[in-house]
Amino acid sequence: MDDGETIGAALRTKIGIKPIYISIGHKIDLASALYWTGKCCRGYRIPEPTRLAHLAAGGNLIA
Repeated sequence: MDDGETIGAALRTKIGIKPIYISIGHKIDLASALYWTGKCCRGYRIPEPTRLAHLAAGGNLIA
């Protein structure tokens, strides 16, 4: 909370796995950030765009 305003939330994308932390950003409110993050999680703990970037950075992404 910041000055009484909720600016972030913990989102558990899988049962029994640590949550990820979502916060408001430029031109997006918390509800929308949670919605879109949930839509981008496809069976993994982290959102697909972040997961693919992580794999690409490590040289593990197959084109």
